[in-house]
Amino acid sequence: MLRPLRRSFGISAPRMAVRPDLPWYWRWLWIGASAALLAGAAWLVADAMGAFDGLRGDAQREIVRLQDDLKRQASELAQLQARAAQNDRQLQMERAAAADLAKQVKALSYENAALKEDLAFFQSLMSTAADPKGTISVNRFRLQPQAAAGEYRYQLLLVQAGQRVKEFQGRLQFVLDVQHDGRKVVLVLPAEADRERRDYNLSFRFFQRVEGTFKLMPGSVLKGLQLRVFENGARTPKLTQSLSVS
Repeated sequence: MLRPLRRSFGISAPRMAVRPDLPWYWRWLWIGASAALLAGAAWLVADAMGAFDGLRGDAQREIVRLQDDLKRQASELAQLQARAAQNDRQLQMERAAAADLAKQVKALSYENAALKEDLAFFQSLMSTAADPKGTISVNRFRLQPQAAAGEYRYQLLLVQAGQRVKEFQGRLQFVLDVQHDGRKVVLVLPAEADRERRDYNLSFRFFQRVEGTFKLMPGSVLKGLQLRVFENGARTPKLTQSLSVS
């Protein structure tokens, strides 16, 4: 009989809570206030969600607008780039055409000058055709320095005027006045060992073009040049003429 009493009143007895006894109208007031607070909080949350949805909609619309602007600008940029590339190709074509035209003009100028020289040559040839002696003269002499130091290239035209002239056989000789180390030096081309070189042999009836090169010693300066034409078997030149080296 003591065990149930111990369970009810001892240490192992269940805990008890003592609460004040509120009147019923305070309880309903508390419940109403809690409900109002919950409703207000729900309204605030709903309003905040609505505002957030509005902001998100505005942001999405702005993103769409920016994307459309970006696409439009990309399209305009592509069109401008294509137009610029086309203009660049057109400019390159025009430059190439202008360069070709300049080359053609230059070539025609050279050709025109050559034709004028040919005309003058044949006119002089016709004017001296009545000479029965077969006089030899030099026409169109050119002397040009080359890229290599001391090297020169010469071009000339030998003409034999007259009626029923025989074929001329002979050789060409240059006498060079050179200044080297402050001293005057005379050089004869070709040298004795090169006298039979084809560049210096002559064989023509009316005219013959002659061209070739010669090279001076390093440090030498060409001051003067004399041309001599020898007929085969003769020791005296048939023609002696000083030529300009400028």
